[in-house]
Amino acid sequence: MGILQLIRVARLKGRLEQRSRWTRAALLEYQARQFEALRRHAYSQSPFYREFHRGHTDRPLEELPVLTKSTLMERFDDLVTDRSILLRSVEEHLARSGPNDLYLNRYRVNATSGSSGQRGFFVFDRDEWTTLLASYLRPSWWAGAAPSLTRRWKMARFTSQVPWHATMQIAESLKSRMVSVLALDPTRPIEPMVSQLNEWQPNVVGGYPSVVRALAELQLAGRLRIWPAIVATGGEVVTPQVRSRIEAAWGSVLFDYYGATETGVMAVECREHAGMHVLEDLTILENVDSRGRPVPPDEVGERVLATVLFRRTQPLIRYEITDCVRTSNRICSCGRPFRLIESVAGRQEESLQLPGVSREAVRIDSLVFESVLDTIPASQWQVVQLPTGIHILMAGLPHDFDERRVIDPLHRELRARGAAPLEIKLVRATEIPRGATGKAVLVRRTEGATSPAVAVPS
Repeated sequence: MGILQLIRVARLKGRLEQRSRWTRAALLEYQARQFEALRRHAYSQSPFYREFHRGHTDRPLEELPVLTKSTLMERFDDLVTDRSILLRSVEEHLARSGPNDLYLNRYRVNATSGSSGQRGFFVFDRDEWTTLLASYLRPSWWAGAAPSLTRRWKMARFTSQVPWHATMQIAESLKSRMVSVLALDPTRPIEPMVSQLNEWQPNVVGGYPSVVRALAELQLAGRLRIWPAIVATGGEVVTPQVRSRIEAAWGSVLFDYYGATETGVMAVECREHAGMHVLEDLTILENVDSRGRPVPPDEVGERVLATVLFRRTQPLIRYEITDCVRTSNRICSCGRPFRLIESVAGRQEESLQLPGVSREAVRIDSLVFESVLDTIPASQWQVVQLPTGIHILMAGLPHDFDERRVIDPLHRELRARGAAPLEIKLVRATEIPRGATGKAVLVRRTEGATSPAVAVPS
C-alpha cells in the first residue's frame, strides 16, 4: 500500500508546490473558493451543519459559530457526511484494528489521546489521507530532500506504538520501496537505541523536540554517530535551547512543524528557518482571544480556529484547538505567500493559572519559564504546578548547581506579571515524565500530588 500511496502523494506534490509560488492575492482567492465549496458540501450532506449554521449560511467565516471537540463528539453521527459512519462502529473498529486496517474498507481513523480533556475520532477517505501525508512531506520538499524513485529514504521516526495514533499510521503509510521506516518508541529510554540508530544511519529523523534533543546530546558526546539531512520535530514546543543543541549536533537541518491529528500539518519551516509558514492552501487558521476575536500579529492568542479546506468526510469549520500561538505580518525571504507563525506557546491546558496580587488569576505561559530555564545547564526541564506551589523538574543538572539561579529569577518574572508570592522548588529528576504517546510537555498541572514520581535526591 505504501508505494501506491506515495505515488498519489507525488502526483499531488506538483499542485501544492505551484501554490507555493502564487501571489498572496491568488492564494486568498483560492482559499475563498475552497471554503465556499466546503460549506456547500457540509450543508448538503451534514445534518449537523445545516442546524449549526442555520441563519448564518451566507455569513463570512469569521461570523460562524465555533466548533469544539466536545460538540463534534456529541454530534458525531450527524456531523459526518457519509451516513454509514457511526461513532459506535468507529470505536469497535479501533478496538480490534491494526494501523493499516481501514474502517468500512474505505476510511482511515485516527484518535486523539485525550490529553486536552476529551478523546476525539477523526475519519479520512483516501484523498483526504493523501493530502494529510503531503502536508507532512512538505518540509522535505522545501528542504530538497524528499523521497523519489531515484532517492530512497531511510527514516528514523519516534512514533506512538498505539495503532490508532496518527504518527503510527503515517509511518505505516510511508513504508515502501522508496521509504524505509525505523519506528522507535518515544516512551522508552533513548540510550539502548543508540546502536540501532548508528547501524540504521537514517537520513531523516522525526520526533518530539525533547526526544530529538536527547539524540543531539548523545551525538555531541560522540556516542551517537548519524548525519541526518532533515530533522523534523513537532508535537512539543521547540525552545531556543533545544534548537541550539540540535544545530550544534547537525547544523541547520531542523524543520519544526505545527499540526494536529484533526488537521494534518498546519504550518512548517522553510529553509530560511524564520518562522513556520501556515499552509493556507490547506487550512485557514484564525488566531483569536478567549471571546473569539482576532488577535493582532505579534501577540499571543488564546486559541486557534482551524477550517480544514480538504476535509469533506468530517468537515471541520472553525474547529477550536486550544493552542496559544503568535503570528507575524513579516514576509519570508523565500518568497512563499503564506503568513508566518513566529512561536507556539503550547496549549491552554499547559499554561498555569496562578493567584494574582489583585486576587484575580494570572495566566502564565511556558514562554515565561523558557526565558529563565533555557539558560540553565540542564538536559531538560518541566514546570509542575502542585497545590503547594511550583516544582521545577530538571534533568541532567551539574551536582554543584546553585538552585538560586532558577528560583530567584522565576520569582522576579512571576512578580512582574502580577502573580502573588508562592513556593518555587527545584527538583532534580532522573527523567522528565512523558504521556502515553511519548510527549513531554513543558508545563503541566496536577491535582492532589505532593511530589513528582521521578524526583531523586539533590
